[in-house]
Amino acid sequence: MADVFRDHLLQGKVALITGGGSGINLRIAERFAAHGASVGLMGRKQQKLDGAVAGIRAAGGVALGVAGDVRYYEECEYALETTRTQLGPIDIVVCGAAGNFPAAVLGMSANGFKAVVDIDLVGTFNTCRASFEYLRKPGASILAISATHAFVPIAYQSHVCAAKAGIDMFAKTLAIEWGPAGVRINVIAPGPVDDTEGMRRLAPTEEARRKAMESVPLGRFAAKDEIADLALFLCSDAAAYITGAVCVCDGGQSLLGSRNFLAAVGAQT
Repeated sequence: MADVFRDHLLQGKVALITGGGSGINLRIAERFAAHGASVGLMGRKQQKLDGAVAGIRAAGGVALGVAGDVRYYEECEYALETTRTQLGPIDIVVCGAAGNFPAAVLGMSANGFKAVVDIDLVGTFNTCRASFEYLRKPGASILAISATHAFVPIAYQSHVCAAKAGIDMFAKTLAIEWGPAGVRINVIAPGPVDDTEGMRRLAPTEEARRKAMESVPLGRFAAKDEIADLALFLCSDAAAYITGAVCVCDGGQSLLGSRNFLAAVGAQT
């Protein structure tokens, strides 16, 4: 993992990261650990968490994995308490658990729509609400992982668009309510990120990948490291006066609107 900062920006901090067993969230956990944080990873599959924890420990970091589902409030409470008990007082929470599958509204069941909203939006609420008693102190930080779907409507992604829009507005509201307690709440809205399950589903072939890259002004997908570096900044003291921000990291793709992206991947969904 390339280190773009000289200092350990999170030295002595403790973070809980939901959805931390893979993808963007695991890379965020790895980056946090490389900068001195002890990290708790929450996810639904203990075996996946164990592999992620082993990798962080092999690199010299401190980590633990707690199996749980963010759709259930009490499981969020359990993950937070376990992290606090084993690693110490919690300073950072990253709400990264998410679900997605491409489907037209007429091809989606009510349960399918609800599943994504429950994981993404309700899961973010559960994680944040359960974390307040652990974070109510100056310097604490919450980071939610959203997507540009929150403000750029994408066909075949109505469930994700609805959930991410809710996350963005929820985070802004929370920044107002919890700011007096010292808690900052920010959002990252990634565009297409390489080597993730989401892009494997939306662009499953090399031709689809090529067309999707053409929809990005910078001409490429983001690397997971680039999202992790932004997360590191927002959760560090370097961003101590930033709260309620939605930070877009999409290579300029959202500037061109949904039609551009749909032309690239719509035929694949």
